[in-house]
Amino acid sequence: LVNFIVGHYVKSSRRYNSVRPTTSSVNLKRGQAMNVIKSVLPYLWPKSRKDIQLRVVFAMVALILGEILGILAPYFYGVSVDALAPGADENQTLFMLTAGAIGMVVAYGVMRILSVGFSQLRDVIFALVGQRALRQLALETFRHMHRLSLRYHITRKTGGLSRVMERGVKGVEFLLRFMLFSIGPLILKLLIVAGIFYIEFGFIYMAIVLGTIVLYIWFTFSVTEWRVKVRKEMNDRDTDANQKAIDSLLNFETVKYFGAEEREALRYDESMRGYEAAALKTSYSLAFLNFGQTILITSGLIAVMILAAMGVQRGEFSVGDFVMANAYMIQITMPLGFLGTVYREIRQALVDMGEMFELLGQPQEVIDSPDAENLSVKGGLIEFDDVSFGYDPERVILKKLSLRINKGKTVAIVGPSGSGKSTIGRLLFRFYDVNKGSLKIDGQDVRDVTQASLHASIGIVPQDTVLFNDTIGYNIAYGRSGASRKEIINAAKSAKIHDFIISLKDGYDTTVGERGLKLSGGEKQRVGIARTLLKNPPILILDEATSALDTETERSIQESLRILGSGRTTITIAHRLSTVVDADKIVVLEHGIIIEQGTHDELLSLNGRYTKMWQSQESEIEMESQY
Repeated sequence: LVNFIVGHYVKSSRRYNSVRPTTSSVNLKRGQAMNVIKSVLPYLWPKSRKDIQLRVVFAMVALILGEILGILAPYFYGVSVDALAPGADENQTLFMLTAGAIGMVVAYGVMRILSVGFSQLRDVIFALVGQRALRQLALETFRHMHRLSLRYHITRKTGGLSRVMERGVKGVEFLLRFMLFSIGPLILKLLIVAGIFYIEFGFIYMAIVLGTIVLYIWFTFSVTEWRVKVRKEMNDRDTDANQKAIDSLLNFETVKYFGAEEREALRYDESMRGYEAAALKTSYSLAFLNFGQTILITSGLIAVMILAAMGVQRGEFSVGDFVMANAYMIQITMPLGFLGTVYREIRQALVDMGEMFELLGQPQEVIDSPDAENLSVKGGLIEFDDVSFGYDPERVILKKLSLRINKGKTVAIVGPSGSGKSTIGRLLFRFYDVNKGSLKIDGQDVRDVTQASLHASIGIVPQDTVLFNDTIGYNIAYGRSGASRKEIINAAKSAKIHDFIISLKDGYDTTVGERGLKLSGGEKQRVGIARTLLKNPPILILDEATSALDTETERSIQESLRILGSGRTTITIAHRLSTVVDADKIVVLEHGIIIEQGTHDELLSLNGRYTKMWQSQESEIEMESQY
C-alpha cells in the first residue's frame, strides 16, 4: 500500500506538473520518495542505541496485539448472537455453553478495551522514539545550515530556510505517526480480515472484500489528487485577495489621495470572486468524494451481506456469522474513511521532507582539511600572497593582490565601492577560499587550520552591528561564552557604553528588540565593540564600523575603536578617510588592485588617487559645515 501511495503520487504529480508547473512543491520521483523514507529509518533504528531499538520492537508488538484483539472482538460479538438465538443449545460448542451469552458479551467488551489499551501503550512507548528522531533531525538541519557558506545564505531567504526546516520536521512527525500507526495497522487489519473471510466464509467473500478495498483506494487517491489541484487554486485565490487587501490598507493615504476606495473594493471583490468559485469546487469535490466512497464501500458491504444472508437461509451459516461478517465490514470501513486525508498529508509530508533532505544534501563550500590543526597566533602577521578571488568566476574582484600586515600594526584599506575592500575581510575570516594564491597568519595558511580556531582569533566590528532580540548583557556576553558579569561590565566601560546602560530602567537586562532596533546606531555599535573587546582576539577587522553613523556619533566612537585596536593586528576598512589618518599604513584599492600604499602624509605627497579622494571628502565636510 505504501508503494502504491508513492507510485500513485508520482504518476499523478507528473501528469499535473506537465500541464501546470508548481512553484512551492518538489516533484519527487518514486526513487526519491523512497529515499526520503529510507533517510528517516536510521533515526528510528539507531545502531548505537539498543534501548531505542527495544522501544520500537515493543511498540510494534503492542500495535500488532492491539490490532489482533480489535479484530477478535467481532468474533465474540457474533458468538454472543448465536448464543442468544432460539435453539442455540443444540449447535453450541462446549466453550460457548460454559461461557454463555453474557460471557461472550463480556469477552467482546474486554477485547475492545484491550485493543484500545494496547494502542495507547504503543503511543506511550513510541513517543520517546519519535520525539528523539524529530529532535535529532531538527538539530542536524540547524547545524548544517550554520555550516553552509555565506554564498549560499545570501542567495536564500532566511525565512524560507526556517520554513523548510519547520515543514520538514513536521513532515517527519506526520510520516512517523501515519505510516506506522495508520497505514501500518490498516494494512495489517485488511490482511487479517481478508484471511478471516477466506477461512470462515470462503474465497468469494475474500475476493469481494479485496475488490472493494482496491476500488475504494483507487477512487480515493484519484479524486484526492484532483481535489489537491482545486485546493491549490483556492489557496492561490485566497492569497491573492489577502495581498490586495493588505497592499490597499498599507497604502491607505494614497487610496484617499486619488479617491480610489471603490476601485480598490472592486479589485478585492474580483479576487474574492475567484476564491468563491474555487471554494465551491472544493466543496463539490468533497461531496463527490464522500458520496463515491459511500457507494463503493456500501456496495461491498451489501454484496457480502447478501451472500451471508443466503448462506444463513441455506443453513450454511448461523445468524451470528451474518452479524460477524457485517461487523468486520464496518470495522475496515472506519480506517478507510480517513485514507483520503492520510494520502494527501503523506503526499505533502514527502514533499516537505524532500526539501529538508535536499537542504541537508547541500555541500559545504568551505570545509576543514582532514589534517587541519588549530591556528597558533604568536604575533598576528598577515600575508596576502598573489591572491586572486571572485564571487563569480566571470567577475574577478581581487587580482593578484599581495599585502603584508605586520604584527600589532594597523592597516587601513580604502577605495571606491566595489574595489574589494570588504572582500579582504571575508577571505581572512574564511567565509570564502581564495581562488589563487595564499593567505597566511603567522606563516599558517588559513586553509590548513580549523575554522573554529581561526574564527576565535579574529574579531570583527561590521558596518551595521546586528544584535539578538535579547538583553544588552546577553549581547555583550555573546563575545565569549562563560564570561562573568564583571567582565561584561568592564567591556562595556571600555566601549564607553556602561553609563548609558545603567541609566536604563532594567540596566543590563534591558531587551534590545528585533535586530537591536530599540537602540540607536551609535549605541548598537558600542555594544558591538564591547562584545568584541570581551572576545579579546589578537586580530581585529573594522569593516566600515562607523560609515553608517553621523559625523558627531562617529567621532565619539573613534576613541572606543582605538582602545579596541590597541596592541592588536588591525585591518580597518573605511570609507571616510578622516578615520584612518593615524593608521600605520593605508592601502588604496581600485578594481581589486593596490594602486597606492603608505602613511597618510606619504600618500598626500604622491598627489595621486588618495589625494583626490581626500580633497573630495574635505570639500564635502566644508559644505556640510556651512549648513
